[in-house]
Amino acid sequence: MRPLLLQRNQLLPIQIETAWVFFSDPRNLPEITPPDLGFRIVSAVPEQMYAGMVVSYTVTPFGGVSVDWTTEITHVREPDFFVDEQRFGPYRFWHHQHLFRAVEQGTEMVDLVHYLLPFPPFGQLAAGYVLSRLERIFDFRREALIRRFGVP
Repeated sequence: MRPLLLQRNQLLPIQIETAWVFFSDPRNLPEITPPDLGFRIVSAVPEQMYAGMVVSYTVTPFGGVSVDWTTEITHVREPDFFVDEQRFGPYRFWHHQHLFRAVEQGTEMVDLVHYLLPFPPFGQLAAGYVLSRLERIFDFRREALIRRFGVP
C-alpha cells in the first residue's frame, strides 16, 4: 500500500529566517490549528529544534475523543527544512516535510505530508473523510498565517 499525499504551498511575505523561527517552534502550533481540534502540547519543548526532538500532544479529532500523538523531529537543516514523523498516534504512518525557500516576495513554504491510515484495509474506507479533515486543517492554517503575516 502506498502512502497518501497531501501537498500545500503558501507564499509568505516574510524573510526565510522569520519563517524558520515561527515554524520551528512547536509552541506556535495552537495558533495555526483549528480550535475544535483541542490541540494541546503535553511535553516539554526545548528552546531550539533539533533532530531527535520528541514532542507529545493531545488532539480531539473525532467527536470529543482525545487522542495522544507523539512526533519526532527526524531531520533539520536550518532554514531550509525540517521533518516530523509520528512515533505514536492516530495514523499508521505520518511523515511531514516542512520546506522553506527564499523567493523575491518572501518565503515559499511547502508542506508534504505522506500518511497511511490505521486498520488496513478498513482504514482506507475513511480516506476521503480524513483527507477532507486534513484539507480543512491546512485551510485554517493558511488563513491563520495570512492574519499573522499578511499577503505577499
